[in-house]
Amino acid sequence: MASSSFHEKPSALRFTDVGELPKRMLAPIEGYDTVPLVSLEEAVKPLVDIVPNVERNVYVVKENCQDPEDGLTTDESASIMLYTYESILHENSLYVKLNDTLRSEQRKHLVPWFLYLRLILTALTRLPSKRRSIFRGVKKEVWLDYAEGKVFIWWGFSSCASTIGVLENEHFFGKTVNEDEILLLPARQFEVKSCLNSGHGLHIVQLKELKSKFDLLQPVSIPNLTVQSKISSQGKSPPISGAMGAQFAATQAKSK
Repeated sequence: MASSSFHEKPSALRFTDVGELPKRMLAPIEGYDTVPLVSLEEAVKPLVDIVPNVERNVYVVKENCQDPEDGLTTDESASIMLYTYESILHENSLYVKLNDTLRSEQRKHLVPWFLYLRLILTALTRLPSKRRSIFRGVKKEVWLDYAEGKVFIWWGFSSCASTIGVLENEHFFGKTVNEDEILLLPARQFEVKSCLNSGHGLHIVQLKELKSKFDLLQPVSIPNLTVQSKISSQGKSPPISGAMGAQFAATQAKSK
């Protein structure tokens, strides 16, 4: 399991939220592009009975997201900030509820999320693209599920770090989210390139992102611009840097 070098702080839980790999192929994530692009307040109305205090949390993030510098609208930028918002009870956080739904075989459960997905995916698609290496620190012995050569899909959003050293930085796992946090889009396909047991319970798994034969995440249409789903994107948008994909990713698991 996890090493004590990973601090048990609320925001750290986003980076360890990998979820179990499904035993079977899931249906693509789609349907949200048929709904209109609305304000964040409107987008979360269907989630009131799913995410506790979500309307209050929207108020908080929008108050902290006035005049964003990333070229996004306030609603678009705030939709990203809302994803990272940590509730006192971890299981009540929006990203927990959303990722559980994205990883579920029951795609009909995504319907209440359509307005929010339309908004946040539009925001992320507007950010400029960039390929880069990223890292995840995982408090599970996930290397057992990632044999060399295995091809798999991470169906949920994935919070990652820009450098491997950042994963052991207490500030990074503290309450203040900074530009070193990177968000990976859902439904990304990877191949395990290599696995290394470096001793002391530390296993490093190197992944390469693959282009799926078909879109597993429906591309979003932006007014005056149709943007296809991109392998990777990065930009400055509080509270994450906005990188949405990677050529390579490394997953760490430390055991006690």
